[in-house]
Amino acid sequence: MKTLLVVLLMALLPALSFADEHGAGLESVDIDVSDKSALQDGARTFVDYCMGCHSAKFQRYERVADDLGISHERMLEKLAPAGAKIGDHMTIGMQPADAKTWFGAAPPDLTLVARVRGTDWLYGYLRSFYEDPTRPWGVNNTVFPGVAMPNVLEGLQGRQRLACKEVQRVEDGGKHTDTPLNHEACDQLIIVPNTGTLTEAQFDEKVKNLVTFLAYSANPDKLQHRRIGTYVLLYLAVLFILAWLLKREFWKDIR
Repeated sequence: MKTLLVVLLMALLPALSFADEHGAGLESVDIDVSDKSALQDGARTFVDYCMGCHSAKFQRYERVADDLGISHERMLEKLAPAGAKIGDHMTIGMQPADAKTWFGAAPPDLTLVARVRGTDWLYGYLRSFYEDPTRPWGVNNTVFPGVAMPNVLEGLQGRQRLACKEVQRVEDGGKHTDTPLNHEACDQLIIVPNTGTLTEAQFDEKVKNLVTFLAYSANPDKLQHRRIGTYVLLYLAVLFILAWLLKREFWKDIR
């Protein structure tokens, strides 16, 4: 019986390790790195909107193309920059010194960001930019207050504003303004209608696909490890059954 419990415990470990880490207070997002269509869309979004500033220097175009089911020709034509070779790393041309001048700090490489921050954090962060004229780029973020980067996905999502649950309307010469009664209650994000090209549901799906690609990028061997682990557990299960049958055969006459 103890051996059976050990085998069952080992069978559960891969599933537990494969599950995403969920950040406290953040909306949970279900990421499936085996979904190739989501990975392909996420890769396109990453190249179109993120790689202007952020590299993925520990990834190669060839490996991404092979894992995501993209032909090498299409990868070079649609995703890689002009002049890139299929075996090149996914680097950018921006120099760190220039980036520090423009942004105050060099944008980090994003190859392992999903492992460092977690998928829930990334999903929440990318959806939580809002207009803030006091910030250098005119935006802030509820998940990462004081963020130094612009909202590169604003054209897709639309302009988002921070609203307050409790406000006091003040009349002044026929004009009125809404003043928050409790600034800590200003945590509602509202998208200005008709300012983005995607609906809210479409944008959430786009961000989810981007996070899926970042999760894959952080551990591209995860699926292969899971498959190998499954084969090993099946082997151990069969071996356990054979060992139990052999034990029963040996001990049937010693009773």
